[in-house]
Amino acid sequence: MTFGPIVVVKSMSFSEVLAELPSLTVAQRQQLVSQVFTLDSPDLSAEDAALIERRLQEHRANPGSAVTMDEMKTSLRNVWSK
Repeated sequence: MTFGPIVVVKSMSFSEVLAELPSLTVAQRQQLVSQVFTLDSPDLSAEDAALIERRLQEHRANPGSAVTMDEMKTSLRNVWSK
């Protein structure tokens, strides 16, 4: 039985990690950010997951009911500027 080369993985300090970020590709940085959000995101409760699923089904049944981000921002500004 043959084994591959031995790889030594060095632990990095936080400042070393930050210093290495510019050398990562955009795709690697996006993957890193995605992983951070995954680690920091609590699992949805069954009720929250069901609510999201219901709203997604409602949207699929009536996609014209959606508003654009600009429309939403304008609406919120109007509500909060009073």
